[in-house]
Parts: sequence; C-alpha cells; structure tokens
Amino acid sequence: MNPLLFGLFFLTVFILLNLYIYKRFILKLDLSNRAKHYLSLFLVLNFVGLVGYILARYYLNIPNWLYFLLSLPIGVIFLLFCTALIYDASRVLLSKIPISKSRRNFFKKSLDISSLLVATALSARAMYEARFVKLEKVTIKIKNLKKPYKIVQISDLHIGGLIDADFIRDIVQRINILAPDLVVITGDLLDIDVTSAKDTLNELKGLQSRYGIYYIVGNHEYFHGIDKIINSVKSLGIRVLENENVYIGEEGAGFNLAGVYDVFGYRTNSHMPDLQKALLNTKDSPTILLAHQPKYIEEVKEGVDLILSGHTHGGQLYPFKFLVKLQQPYIDGLHKHNENLQIYVNKGTGFWGPPMRLGASAEITEITIDANTQMGLAHLSGKDRVVLCNPLKLPA
Repeated sequence: MNPLLFGLFFLTVFILLNLYIYKRFILKLDLSNRAKHYLSLFLVLNFVGLVGYILARYYLNIPNWLYFLLSLPIGVIFLLFCTALIYDASRVLLSKIPISKSRRNFFKKSLDISSLLVATALSARAMYEARFVKLEKVTIKIKNLKKPYKIVQISDLHIGGLIDADFIRDIVQRINILAPDLVVITGDLLDIDVTSAKDTLNELKGLQSRYGIYYIVGNHEYFHGIDKIINSVKSLGIRVLENENVYIGEEGAGFNLAGVYDVFGYRTNSHMPDLQKALLNTKDSPTILLAHQPKYIEEVKEGVDLILSGHTHGGQLYPFKFLVKLQQPYIDGLHKHNENLQIYVNKGTGFWGPPMRLGASAEITEITIDANTQMGLAHLSGKDRVVLCNPLKLPA
C-alpha cells in the first residue's frame, strides 16, 4: 500500500475514534468544564502524535525515545475507545433503571471515575507487558515421526522504529541458549525499507541451529520491496522457502519443511502461495508447513501434518482480538484443525504500532515435535516469562 494512502486512511479512522470518545465519553462525564477541557486537549495531543508517528515511520529519522512517545497514541486511543463503548452502553442502561435520582447520580459518578481509572490502568498495563517476551514451550505429537526435534519459532518481528539491533541481538542470544535443531521465522520480519535495516538484519547472522535457519515472507514484506527483502535475508545465510521444501534431519528419520508465500500475494498478483509446488517431491515423511497467516489452513487439504503461523499478534491489545477473529480461524496457540492436521500460531516476537500488549504477550516458541504412532494434540508443557529486551533501555 502506498504510504500516503495508508497514512490518510489511518488518520481518518482515528479521527472518527476521537470524535466518538469526545462526544460519547468526555462530554458525558460529570466533571468540571476545566477537567473536560484538559481531557479534550489530551485527545488533540494524541492526534498530533499520530501524525508524527506516520511521518516518523516513513519519512523522518528520529531518536528512539521520541519514536516511542509518538507511537503510544495508537494504543491509548484504541483502549480509550473500547472504554468509551462500554461506558456509553453502561450510561444508557443506567438511565433506564428505575431508581431514585440520588442513587442514579451516585452510580453515574462511580461509573465516570471507574471508567477513567480503567482506561489509565489498561494503558499502563499494556506498556508494561510489551517490555517482556515469554518463552512458550509446547510439545506436539506428530504421526509417523521417528525421533523428536526441537524447533524454535519467531514471528512478526517488524524490524524498524523501536525494534532495533539491540532488540534482535537479545532475541538471538536467547534462541541460541535453547540449542534448537532448527529456527523458523514465519514472516513480517521488517517494516521499513531494507536498506535502512541492514545493521539490524545483520544481527540474525548470529542465530545458531543444527539444521539451519528458515524464513518465509509475511504480508508486510509486500509493502517494502519483497524481492529486496528476500535477497537481503538470503545474504545472511538464511534459507528462504519460496513455495518449496527441504528435508530436515537424519535420512529416514526426519521430516519435510515446506514454506509458501503469503496470501497477500493474491492481491498483488505476484509472489503468490502455491501449495502444490511447495509440496512437490516431498519424501514419505511427516510434513511441517510454514504459512504466515493462519487462514491459509483453509487451502490445505492433505499432505501436511503441522502448520506454523504468525500474523495475528494474538490480538496484541486484547479487545482487538475479537476483530482479528473475524478474519483468522485461529489467533494463538496450538489447535487441532482435523484428524490429520494441527496448527500452532505464534503471537509475535515484536509488535506493530504502539509498544503495547494486553492479554497477548510477545513470544519465542520452543516447539518439540515428538514421535507418536497416533497423532494427538499436546498441551503447553511450560510457560516461562523471561525478559528478552527493553527497547526503551529502562530497568526491567
């Protein structure tokens, strides 16, 4: 998408959100005119921050601390809008309840105060959660697999802005400690022109695994020159799976690893996913498919045992999860799609937009695929929170 068109669309949406917050929330509060004035000014400053964020993302080179401040309004306004929706519905409902005027006034003031406190607390909590990346450990049983393998999956790093070389270097160090058999990167690797991300991308050279590092593109790669990105990743010694597959492990005791382009390719009419080509000449062994968006599972009818995806960020900010669910069949975690196919959706290792997460922590996934004569869905074998990075250089 053209950055200018995206910026205009983005700002239009947030203008409408701000108008709703102002008319249906701020103006309805039983506060002094001065307090309402300050809240209105806060909305204006947030919108100015949004404009600054768009400019910084595509046109300006600014320090990280300023980029951080400019990126916060996206998340703050979204959470404030969600609070305003609940407030508006509660206020209308309260006005219909047959109680005395004094009681109604008491409950109305309680609703006003609690709504403001909730919006503030949620924003603070979301900023705090974004500072941590969890290590998610999951064991997945795969039919006819002869021996176990350890796969580390990262996804949706969205390099650019706050996701810088220090962030990636820390991610690489944590992955190497896990001593994986292979590492897979399931798309949305960067969100800026690749020429501006060379130093950050170079940090991925430090990744170590027994059978290599594998990568597929996500939808965001199509926005920033997909061919340049693919060539740059290849220059790092990372294998890019472009509707193709490789055999991993010992002969006769390994598995096929396939990867497809993202479904966004259908919209651009280039770099389109082709499952038939991706599975061509696969050996008679279990097959794992890397597909950025979970909804690609709808195109998989046979020949695949497990799909590893990303894209959803687990919703990133919890209320947004319900909107993501309208587009994607799975949001996060491990799911049994049918008797022959499972899918694991990584919630993302970085973030897009605001450095905020709520109810959807960033993750590095340690997946142990295990031998089993019958396929069965395994539960998460452990969840360990580890501090992987802090883009703002604040004490963890």
